[in-house]
Amino acid sequence: MTKRPHSSGELSSSADFVHGGEDLAALLERLLAHAPGRTQKDLAEQAGISYPTLNAWVNRTRGTSRIDREKLQAMVEVFRRWGVKTTPREFFASVGRSVPGPSCDEREAQLLRLYRQLPESRQRDLVKNAEAMLQLSRVL
Repeated sequence: MTKRPHSSGELSSSADFVHGGEDLAALLERLLAHAPGRTQKDLAEQAGISYPTLNAWVNRTRGTSRIDREKLQAMVEVFRRWGVKTTPREFFASVGRSVPGPSCDEREAQLLRLYRQLPESRQRDLVKNAEAMLQLSRVL
């Protein structure tokens, strides 16, 4: 069995990627194999991703940890239109990201990152705005 580099740089057998450990390159390769007549170029075009970027992900020459959530979701939607079964969970797991869902952890983390980048006076303003929004939501 051939060895593939895992996104962390470790070597792992291709069987290890089947569930949970599949990186984006392996996932895309597997899903494209289930979409006869479809190419990386087709996927890039229909998902709104530049072909060189998608090709770099497939060839593991470009990192995948910062891919926009919308691009991951767009690829899921393209594969589904093509009749290929896949889930957002597969895509998000393949890039080491938490899967979007009912949890608000990712939104909280994003808000905290933004808050920490603000000057102190703007942080106070943000807290005041959040308190006002909370008051309004209780009235409505």
